[in-house]
Amino acid sequence: MLFVDIETTGVEDEDKICSCGLVDGNTQLYELYNEKRKISSKASSIHHITNEEIADKKPFCEGEIYRYLQTHNTQAETLVVHNGAFIFDMLSSHGFFFTGKVVDTKKVAKHLMPDLESYALQFLRYECKLYKQEQQSLPWSALGDAYVIEALYNYLLELVSLEEMYTLSVTPVLLERFSFGKYKACYIEEICLNDRGYVQWILSLDSIDEDLRYSLQYYLKG
Repeated sequence: MLFVDIETTGVEDEDKICSCGLVDGNTQLYELYNEKRKISSKASSIHHITNEEIADKKPFCEGEIYRYLQTHNTQAETLVVHNGAFIFDMLSSHGFFFTGKVVDTKKVAKHLMPDLESYALQFLRYECKLYKQEQQSLPWSALGDAYVIEALYNYLLELVSLEEMYTLSVTPVLLERFSFGKYKACYIEEICLNDRGYVQWILSLDSIDEDLRYSLQYYLKG
């Protein structure tokens, strides 16, 4: 069971991985990378990694974590991440394509806890009181977040089985409310009935979340 988190130079298509943390039992790995892509100030403000820190680092595909992932890239292995769509897009842009089973703790949490105001990892850390299980204070890093993902996975495992997690990780979430914009907190079904133009405009955007797209299309058909 591999628990993995990454930090990136930004969130645009051209951005790259600048750090990665991995937890596998007693194995813990953390690395910084230089992909010849400048870290944006906005990204640095979130993960606190600077361009000076990565100046002398190797690319992701030359690191120990990449080799470790390749060694464990089997159909029998499970990779646990938070926000799988983003993570796997980034990994694939670096030439890594995982062939095993996947648990996306964000997707599972959205299925099992539909009324939360956020599903960000650190929000869930406090919402689910995962910090009470921590043996020591976790530094803000991809490795620290990998440990939080492991704790969240164990929390969710008390609610559903591992097999159910596999299924939920690839099942679209039917959202009830908007979490942004002028209709924030309003029921999506109601807006689909009363402002179809707004809904169609959102659907025209390339950047919308897959669960939001699924939900909008579901209620429009209803």
